[in-house]
Amino acid sequence: MRWNWTDLLFSFKGRASRGQYWLVSLLASPVPFLAIYLNLKANGFDLEHPWTGPGSWLFILLWPLLPVTIKRWHDRDKSGWWILINLVPIVGDIWTLIENGLLRGTVGENRFGPDPAAQRG
Repeated sequence: MRWNWTDLLFSFKGRASRGQYWLVSLLASPVPFLAIYLNLKANGFDLEHPWTGPGSWLFILLWPLLPVTIKRWHDRDKSGWWILINLVPIVGDIWTLIENGLLRGTVGENRFGPDPAAQRG
C-alpha cells in the first residue's frame, strides 16, 4: 500500500484508515514524554514557564496527530470538529479511542471521499 505522507500528515481533507491512525499515533507517542523529560532536565520544574526549552516543540512534534485524527473522524462519516470531544476529560479520550482506533470506517465512499480500506492493492 502506498501512502501520500504529505497529504496524510498535513491535509485535513479526506479519510484515513485505522492502520494509518495507529501508525501515526504510535510513532508520535514517545514524543510528549521525551519533550517533557528534556524540558524538566534543561529547566527544572518551572510552573511559571512550562513551555520553555525543548517542551516548546511539543505542539509542533504532535502536529501530525491532528490531521490524521480529523481524517479518522471523516472515515467514520463525522465532521472533523468531533476532535473537540477530546476536551472532555477522560470521556473524550475514551470516545476517541473507540471511534477512531477500534471501529471500522464507513464502507465505501462517503461525503469525505473514497474508502481508504478499499484502496489497498
